[in-house]
Amino acid sequence: MTEYERSRTMPAQPEHVFDQAANVAQLDEWLPDALHVDVETPPAVTVHADRSGQDMPALLRSRPDQMRMEWGTREQGSYTGWLQVAGIGSGASEVTVHLSFFDDGHDPGEQAVYEALDGSLRRLEDQVRMRVDPPAG
Repeated sequence: MTEYERSRTMPAQPEHVFDQAANVAQLDEWLPDALHVDVETPPAVTVHADRSGQDMPALLRSRPDQMRMEWGTREQGSYTGWLQVAGIGSGASEVTVHLSFFDDGHDPGEQAVYEALDGSLRRLEDQVRMRVDPPAG
């Protein structure tokens, strides 16, 4: 098993950050560019991976009371992950994303995973800022 984790501080209340992250209609806006989620009957989703060209049945659960999302492949059990939002005071939050690959064939490698996680967290922060910061002008 291979595990990866990244965190990022965001300038917003944890509830705002979690609401943005858990909005299934906007997952594609912050997830890695190579992943696309089609929500079926929650918690069932299908994830299309551009890298492999395959659609994988998956599960996505949102736990608002814990400000946590959890996901993973449904049938193969080859991949799981979670996102946790925590308040750190002064109106800021820390978002942590953790991935676990149980099948080396699904692990794209350390550099690719960390680039994808960093990019996703950056896009999520951009989404949060657009909804929290008033427009200038």
